[in-house]
Amino acid sequence: MRRFFRNPVRLVPFAFLVPILLGAGLLMTRWATTEHVRPPVVTALFTSTSAVSVTGMAITDTPNYWSGWGLLVITLLTQLGGLGILTVAALVILVVSSQLGLRNRLLVQAETGEFGIGDVGRLLRRIALTVFACEAVMTVLVAGRLWLTYDYPFGRALWSGVFHAVQAFNNGGFALYTEGLLAFSRDPWVSLPLAIGAIIGGLGFPALFEAVREWRQPTRWAVATKLTIWGSAVLLLVGFAGLLAAEWTNASTIGQYDVPGKILASFTQIALSRTGGFSVLNIAALQEESYPLLIVLMFIGGGSASTAGGIKVSTFFLLAFTIWAELRGEPDVTIGHRRVATASQRQALTVALLSVALVTVGTMLLLLLTEGVRFVAALFEITSAFSTTGLTIGLAAELPAGGQLVLTVLMFIGRVGTLTLGSAIALNTRRRLYRYPQEQPIVG
Repeated sequence: MRRFFRNPVRLVPFAFLVPILLGAGLLMTRWATTEHVRPPVVTALFTSTSAVSVTGMAITDTPNYWSGWGLLVITLLTQLGGLGILTVAALVILVVSSQLGLRNRLLVQAETGEFGIGDVGRLLRRIALTVFACEAVMTVLVAGRLWLTYDYPFGRALWSGVFHAVQAFNNGGFALYTEGLLAFSRDPWVSLPLAIGAIIGGLGFPALFEAVREWRQPTRWAVATKLTIWGSAVLLLVGFAGLLAAEWTNASTIGQYDVPGKILASFTQIALSRTGGFSVLNIAALQEESYPLLIVLMFIGGGSASTAGGIKVSTFFLLAFTIWAELRGEPDVTIGHRRVATASQRQALTVALLSVALVTVGTMLLLLLTEGVRFVAALFEITSAFSTTGLTIGLAAELPAGGQLVLTVLMFIGRVGTLTLGSAIALNTRRRLYRYPQEQPIVG
């Protein structure tokens, strides 16, 4: 048992499982619901898992089902989950780097900036300061808008600002409105701050810190930072253009908006679809061609060591560069005049294929447990749960308890799985003193 807990990677699932169970216990109290009745176990467990894993997927009418105490618990669980993700990611990166030998330690430290194994306290303080500063700015902008423009009482405006700021930066998706943020889809003072906060929270502290530190010389960024920053920009632009084109004439989404409204709603929805989970459009009313676009963006997710889920932007674009190098017959994969290690390519392929397998199995289970569900709807919900995005077309609330438990497990695996897997692979890296003869099997 002592040997089991000596490996820090093995502690990651427990670091999230404990608050999930505690949160479920708090949500099962009578004071957590507006009707003052104990919610079903599955409902409490689903909601707690969704909050701690910063997914934001809901199977209840959040503002009307949960009381003020229940909403406060959800807020605290989301904040704890977001800080926990960043803290665990920081500690795992530093611990992993300390066990890889001098050469690999220097490589990892190059990816994480100036922080070393002795800078844990300074790193955690900087992470916490970044989180609370961003949330404070979002709170002021959103609360001020609700108070001054929408005539909210000051206390209600402040609570709404704090709640949605915490959800946005930590890439949760719970909202204090039954229809999500649909009412603010054309209000840039509400939707844009939350979208930008979700983007920043989804970049990850290694990329974010280095980009801020070296903002004048982006050519000096580490490969991981370049992949995350520029990759996120590409995904935002492609997703924005795709959704705008698909929904331009859809009267149920943006078809009746003016041009600035169409642009704002499409951009914020794409920014929040990749990681945040808020809905500024009626997701159930989207055109059929919009669903594959959102599924792909959710599956890719955000940056490494961030509150976002998915296989990560760096993983996706590393695989893209690998495919491009193979098509060109290049012996090495190069990004920004840097040769990418073969081990990194194999790790990216492993994470991507295992994630595809999990989404496939989850979709099959959902179809088996629920009658009359469309394949696209099941795939959308499973991908949203696995990527900890939280978007839903309304299917999650209609599923039987078995289907909701499948989503619960996928949210947990999607949160701790990729971090644990990636760290375990890094820690398991070893150098053999011999190599077998090479053979090249036929591919394709």
